[in-house]
Amino acid sequence: MKTLPALAGVFALAIAFTAAPWCATTSEAAPTRAAATTAPAAPKLHAAMRGLWQGHAATTRDYANAVKAGDDAAANKAADAVVANARQIADAVGGFYGDAAGKQMLELLAGHWGGVKALTDAGKAGDNAAGAKAMQDLTANADAIAKFLSGANPNLPESAVKNLLVTHAGHHAQLVGDLMKGDTAAAAKTWSAMQAHMDTIADALAGGIAKQFPAKAS
Repeated sequence: MKTLPALAGVFALAIAFTAAPWCATTSEAAPTRAAATTAPAAPKLHAAMRGLWQGHAATTRDYANAVKAGDDAAANKAADAVVANARQIADAVGGFYGDAAGKQMLELLAGHWGGVKALTDAGKAGDNAAGAKAMQDLTANADAIAKFLSGANPNLPESAVKNLLVTHAGHHAQLVGDLMKGDTAAAAKTWSAMQAHMDTIADALAGGIAKQFPAKAS
């Protein structure tokens, strides 16, 4: 996984629910990569944020593909990459808000990854009850992340952040369902929507950070 520029203040998110056997279907209006309509105030920060979130999506998809294939070595490698990506995000948060905030962000991201991993493993096993429990955990974790981010940055309203996280976790669930069914066409469509939403999340967070710390983010 490539190393991103050390831009402090990159935040993390995640969570929600959608269409695996245990989820409600989530629709996505724009299944292509998002393009900014205006130039961002802090283009390097926006680029770094997008890179981090695309990395999160890619490494979790790698894990799901490895689990589907029954390749334990590849699954372990992908899981390590997910954690490394989360550490990059947490370290960036600590750069703006201090080490304690960075550690808290890492704990929250660990909870998100735990839910995504459980969701993926349940999808492989066809365990609907375990999948439903994973989604409950992801939803609770989304609440915690939204509260943390909105508490740290007044430009990130809690309800808006949670809505972004709900859609994100919905994409996780939908993609896991598509991959485990072996539906290549559906998986490709969901993946495109997920990538677009990663950029939406990244741009929202970068914009909020740039407003709060214009000197650091410029």
